[in-house]
Amino acid sequence: MKSVELKPNSPLSDLSELGEMIKNWGKSLGFADIGFTDIDLSAYEARYFNWIGENFHGEMDYMQRHGTKRTRPNELEPGTTSIISVRMNYLDSEAENPLNVLHQSDKAYISRYALGKDYHKLMRKRLQQLAEKIAAETDGFVYRAFSDSAPVLERPLAEKAGLGFTGKNSLTIHPKAGSWFFLGELYCNLPVEIDPPFEKQGCGPCQACIQECPTQAIVDNAVVDSRRCISYLTIENKGAIPEEFRPLMGNRIYGCDDCQLVCPWNKFTTPTKEVAFESNNGLDSVGLIELWQWSEQQFLKRLEGSPIRRIGYAQWKRNLAVAIGNIEASKETLKTSVQHLESNLGQINELVDEHIKWAVSQLKTRIDGFEEPLVEEVYNASIKPFVAKNYYLPKAVKNA
Repeated sequence: MKSVELKPNSPLSDLSELGEMIKNWGKSLGFADIGFTDIDLSAYEARYFNWIGENFHGEMDYMQRHGTKRTRPNELEPGTTSIISVRMNYLDSEAENPLNVLHQSDKAYISRYALGKDYHKLMRKRLQQLAEKIAAETDGFVYRAFSDSAPVLERPLAEKAGLGFTGKNSLTIHPKAGSWFFLGELYCNLPVEIDPPFEKQGCGPCQACIQECPTQAIVDNAVVDSRRCISYLTIENKGAIPEEFRPLMGNRIYGCDDCQLVCPWNKFTTPTKEVAFESNNGLDSVGLIELWQWSEQQFLKRLEGSPIRRIGYAQWKRNLAVAIGNIEASKETLKTSVQHLESNLGQINELVDEHIKWAVSQLKTRIDGFEEPLVEEVYNASIKPFVAKNYYLPKAVKNA
């Protein structure tokens, strides 16, 4: 492959100046941080394939389908000699406080990353714009942009590029920025100076994420059994949700943020400045029954441009049925919830019916042994995690 050279009319004196320019361009495009790394992922390869060997990827066949293309970037994109790794913040500080929603069982909790527009297209578009700026200054520049869209080991690459360390919950965490961000990459052939990697995990003795995980999906340091993870169960899993996990899911209908909500590093999160990631569709604080009443047409219309839409209507209803089955409320509300659930029996498919029947059974059991719950005015400051000691949100978050 042809080597990269500066164009004769470039204002840069040599390629060594290009790295800083790329970082400046990236930040002007909305990326919170940009780092450079090489393509050597040999230190991560055995760990990755051991994870696959344990079947921790569940039904995500695409995780193993491409073999070593995921761990050897040059096999995925021949000619790749370096990688530009980027991150972009997504936490909307104006959305309803996630703690208030999570602790109201009749509200639908949706992972904060999914409250705005689908990040895949936006991230790739910005990476493309960054690549075009680089191409305008160079000859021979070859690249390919990714954002959770191909067999790429995003988190190890981010760690090698200095964008954060891999936390015990397996997420990339930056000690000055937490973990509420998306990752993206440019596989390319730039001869840039690589950034120093994060070589030490910054979690220390903290076990908060492991303790708080509702389904105990974090089975070892930085090892998640996807088959137990609520994000997997509500999004990637297309079949029935195992009964053992249904009560543990609470009101989480799309993804789960518990391991991030209790992470001390997330008090340093910088909220997003991206309009596309703002929660302007009302999903940051909406009742489960309201969502249950959506028709398929409403689902498709209301979630146009949202990452949630990709799971489809039937899976959406499956998740909602489980969450409604976990509602703790007045006897009258429980009875009304049963009516709403039963009105959809036989309307969608057998999978949804199975989860409706489970939810109805749960609610009827609760009705039969009903004791009026103590209802108190809950202030955000008094909300505590289910297991861990404390929640950590940046002060900029609404009602924090």
